Order: sequence, then structure tokens, then C-alpha cells
Amino acid sequence: MKTYVKEAYNELLHKVTWPSWNSLQSSAILVMAASAIIALVVMAMDLGFETIMKAIYNILY
Repeated sequence: MKTYVKEAYNELLHKVTWPSWNSLQSSAILVMAASAIIALVVMAMDLGFETIMKAIYNILY
């Protein structure tokens, strides 16, 4: 177990390529924008489905 932790730490420190701060910020902004757009699309679909179902229920009952 001790060897595993040492090797994992060494790999994270010397072999992993970490993104720059600017790259990280750009990616975070892109993810937030995409999440907001997807949320709006899902909301529109939900409201549309709700409207259709209310119309169907009003016709049937």
C-alpha cells in the first residue's frame, strides 16, 4: 500500500500534464454555458409537455 501511494504521488507530480489557469477558466465557462442551455431546453420541453397534457385532460374530462 505504501508503494502504491508513493507511485501515485510521483505520477501526479511528474507525469500528469495539468491545464493552465486560463484553459481551466475557459473550460469552466463553457461547461456552465452548455449546462444553462441544456437546462433551458429541458424546461421548454417540460412546459410544452405540461401544456399538451393539460389540453388532453381538459378534452377528456
